[in-house]
Amino acid sequence: MKHLLSTRDLSAADAIRILDTAEEMSAVSSREVKKLPALRGRTVVNLFFEDSTRTRISFEAAAKRLSADVINFAAKGSSVSKGESLKDTAQTLEAIGADAVVIRHYASGAPHRLATTDWISAAVVNAGDGTHEHPTQALLDAFTLRRHWSRLAGRASSGADLAGARVVIVGDILHSRVARSNVWLLTTLGAHVTLVAPPTLLPIGVEHWPCDVSFDLDEALESKPDAIMMLRVQAERMNASYFPSTGEYSRRWGLGDERFARLDELGLKDTIIMHPGPMVRGLEISSAAADSARSQVLKQVANGVSVRMAVLYLLMSGAPVSPSPSAPQLKESSS
Repeated sequence: MKHLLSTRDLSAADAIRILDTAEEMSAVSSREVKKLPALRGRTVVNLFFEDSTRTRISFEAAAKRLSADVINFAAKGSSVSKGESLKDTAQTLEAIGADAVVIRHYASGAPHRLATTDWISAAVVNAGDGTHEHPTQALLDAFTLRRHWSRLAGRASSGADLAGARVVIVGDILHSRVARSNVWLLTTLGAHVTLVAPPTLLPIGVEHWPCDVSFDLDEALESKPDAIMMLRVQAERMNASYFPSTGEYSRRWGLGDERFARLDELGLKDTIIMHPGPMVRGLEISSAAADSARSQVLKQVANGVSVRMAVLYLLMSGAPVSPSPSAPQLKESSS
């Protein structure tokens, strides 16, 4: 695997290989020296054409923990704001010797364009493109869910898939690249996914996706999901009114205090709550739900570093993404 552009490109064996490698990488955070020499002398460029906090910082931390040199490139304040094309930007990065480019772009398909031309020879990682995909977010979500699912089953996470797990993804599916990537990846790993949203926030053709679709959150919760993933309403991508009011949206599709309090009554004592962030408290999720013991939000952030370390390591070290009995045994850096 030369690039990571979409979760649709990953087989179950590929995905498990990445997740198993991430398990090994997660041990780094508990070491006295939180660094590995795996990518020493290599250069990773974070090329962000959209604002980001969690994803950019997570990729930066991941690259630095692997001892790579990191260049953060933001479109604002660069030649891009003066009209420079993606091609010219890419060729500039090629000239300075980038070994991997982590790109977030407002246009769907931009990472694929970068990866399939002769503009650049570096590995390309899609960090979110338009409303298309966000594969590393889906991988960290799967990593988080797999750890939970494995604990419930009383088994080790390594080598495990998500066969039998039930996941409900709720909210603005129409504009969510996270939802798209999760549907493909979680299904590939054996999970059953149900999307819940108002009809206006579902994309055309969703009936052909490998998942169920519902307009009723309470009905979906009765299916006893193992995880509830709430999504932010992406108002910045909307040029019309997609629902009557924020109050109506919160009442029908939000995980508010009242609905959250009913989870135990529904027999969902082991159900976890997930959110890719940023959260809009009081709209799609209440503070009680976001700050509860069920919430995996901060674990998702922490797991994101491990998963992105795994992706960069596998793409840049030449290690094959293929079935393996165990993750690579990595040595600590002495520096």
